Amino acid sequence: MRLQDKIAIVTGGGRGIGASTARKFALEGAKVVVADLNEEDIAKTVSEIEEAGGNAVAMVVNVTDREQVDNMIANTVAKFGRVDIVINNAGITADAQLLKMEESQWDRVIDVNLKGVFNVGQAAARQMKEQQGGVILNASSIVGLYGNFGQTNYAATKWGVIGMAKTWAKELGRFNIRVNAVAPGFIMTPMTEKMPEKVLEMMKSKSPLSSLGYPEDIANAYAFLASDEARFITGTVLSVDGGAVL
Repeated sequence: MRLQDKIAIVTGGGRGIGASTARKFALEGAKVVVADLNEEDIAKTVSEIEEAGGNAVAMVVNVTDREQVDNMIANTVAKFGRVDIVINNAGITADAQLLKMEESQWDRVIDVNLKGVFNVGQAAARQMKEQQGGVILNASSIVGLYGNFGQTNYAATKWGVIGMAKTWAKELGRFNIRVNAVAPGFIMTPMTEKMPEKVLEMMKSKSPLSSLGYPEDIANAYAFLASDEARFITGTVLSVDGGAVL
């Protein structure tokens, strides 16, 4: 198993890509901290992992609250002794066209998707520096690479976390800390499943594979980048998008 006995934190781990990533990491032998705001979602993910024979604990965490983030790291170290991997997956959307976007929509998305990633990344990096090793992976998006109609705020954050990853890779490499970003394309999640069939077909048409991705596709990418197989990969962005170009 590629992540045997590694200690991994997955933010936004209660559902969707985060939950799939938590399950994948546990399957690969990691001990997983499932962090999210929704206690019910976290409990479901942890239960699924345990039923499959994995090891996971639940932590209710608001990534925009620095004290809660610091406590998450401290509690993880208290329980497991270290933090090997952090997946900065927590994120939200609040879409609107530029001319209609309200300041509150901008602020909410920036707060979670950008400040939250900074909070978790900084707190994790301090612990990983003490350990002299670790992996931080930021959740970006093809929207961050190419932009998308009605998503000024979201695109700004997803481009921003790429900048963070590249900067952190330069700063933290001397402590044996690798940092990368993953940019998913159109992924079939609970949110996209509610979209009209016409919209789903449009999304599929943007991929040369004529298909949407699944959370497991992103989880597999995270698992590779978190493993020693990717020991010489840092400061990069891995697009997992079926070849889609917006």
